[in-house]
Amino acid sequence: MAAVAITELLQRGRTGDAAAAEELVRTYEPELRRAIRVRLTDARLRRLVDSIDICQSVLAGFFVRTAAGQYDIETSEELLRLLVTMARNRVIDWTRRSKADRRDTRRNVSLQNDDGQNIDVASPSAGPVSVLVNRELIETVRNRLTAEELQLMEQ
Repeated sequence: MAAVAITELLQRGRTGDAAAAEELVRTYEPELRRAIRVRLTDARLRRLVDSIDICQSVLAGFFVRTAAGQYDIETSEELLRLLVTMARNRVIDWTRRSKADRRDTRRNVSLQNDDGQNIDVASPSAGPVSVLVNRELIETVRNRLTAEELQLMEQ
């Protein structure tokens, strides 16, 4: 993209021209997402955030600051360098945030029942009260079954 074209696009973007913003996104998003994926190497972090999430965040921040006139960009290379730097910083922020003591994904463990199946601890239907009620219901049903019906149920 020529220098005149990029400055014109940015100027149109500052005035709120949606077509200019769309063209900037279409032009720079693939390279920006590629740069994010290269830096998003931690599997635990990739479970929390995707390259598109960071890309959208970077572009939103860029458009807000561009509208405020904070950037003086003259070439498409400068713009790409700026966006990649913003993305790198955003990945660093996400990494730092995910490793904070309260949110440290390394401390997350999966809970398993006696059968080795994962327990869904966030399930609203499997609260302690409903678990006890279900156990009592099952025991009531078992007590009412004949020996033959109980054997069929076990199978």
